[in-house]
Amino acid sequence: MNTLLVKALKNGFDMSKEDAVALAETVQKVFKKEKEVEDMSLHKDIRSIFFELHQKNLLCLRREEVKEKGKAIRKFYWSYNTDGIRAEANRRPVEESQYEIYKKIPEEAWLLHSCNT
Repeated sequence: MNTLLVKALKNGFDMSKEDAVALAETVQKVFKKEKEVEDMSLHKDIRSIFFELHQKNLLCLRREEVKEKGKAIRKFYWSYNTDGIRAEANRRPVEESQYEIYKKIPEEAWLLHSCNT
């Protein structure tokens, strides 16, 4: 899972390998080899990261309603989305057209050049 997660992070967030490895290690430390982790046990910064990973389809969020002391309480659980991780890790980057570079040049540069010719 670690290698796939690193590749998925690199592809999904366009990050360096070192950053992807560090983030994958952080995520794995939170899970502690468990299949799920309860949302309430997470630090707010980790929860924020998990929501970002959820948006990229790398994590799943499951809701459970339980009764505690006569009150209905919602609990949320995070888990790996193995299909999403595998898909993102194996995704091939879209090759840019050879002319895409021209779209990156600011319009002012084109206008400046046209005035000088």
